[in-house]
Amino acid sequence: MSMTDWRPARVLAVAEASPSARVLRLDVPGWPGSAAGQHIDVRLTAEDGYQAVRSYSLASYGSASALEIAVDEIPDGEVSPYLVRDVLPGDELEVKGPLGGYFVWHSADAGPVQLIAGGSGIVPLVAIARAARHAGAAASARLLYSVRSPTDAIYREELARSANDGGVPVTWAYTRAAPAGWPGRLGRVDDESLRAAVWPATEQPVVYVCGPTGFVEHVADALVRLGHDPQRVRTERFGGS
Repeated sequence: MSMTDWRPARVLAVAEASPSARVLRLDVPGWPGSAAGQHIDVRLTAEDGYQAVRSYSLASYGSASALEIAVDEIPDGEVSPYLVRDVLPGDELEVKGPLGGYFVWHSADAGPVQLIAGGSGIVPLVAIARAARHAGAAASARLLYSVRSPTDAIYREELARSANDGGVPVTWAYTRAAPAGWPGRLGRVDDESLRAAVWPATEQPVVYVCGPTGFVEHVADALVRLGHDPQRVRTERFGGS
């Protein structure tokens, strides 16, 4: 079976990740393994035969047959409301992958790594942060995570716990509401906040930016203004699903 074939997947577990998001663990027999940052296609088939396919980033990496995705609900979407509200352990899906060879990180990659996420764009960056920690490379990586409010942050507890225990350090950016006593500013990530949080351009980091299209384009343009090499800024963007 190739990476372009559809594989049966059984839902092992679901967990609330935010008021609008769920983490799903999927068992995929014969899964060939994935690199940190890759994604899968998920296919749902209705009783009348209608099929819908959407792409979701993997929070998992490596050879384990249990995959992990986090899905943020798009109210008018065809697939995400079902995955967030209705799917239960034991349900069957189909997946294709792993997919993508550009937005990936390997333990052999040398040099500083900068991760920048907006909203549910954190998912593939969690995979990279997990892989970097496992490879002993967490000290060379940094994460900037922009969310509307603390409750909207997917993987918030894991990221904070890991950062305090030798994992990838995290800088939080809140656009609408911050925790009580938050010393930072509220608002969109700008040149000043990027300059303060990310590896400087002189360190020549590889930068991974993932999130909604507007966020990704805004951040990528700002990074170039700050002197980062466009060829070292990797982007992945998403819309509704």
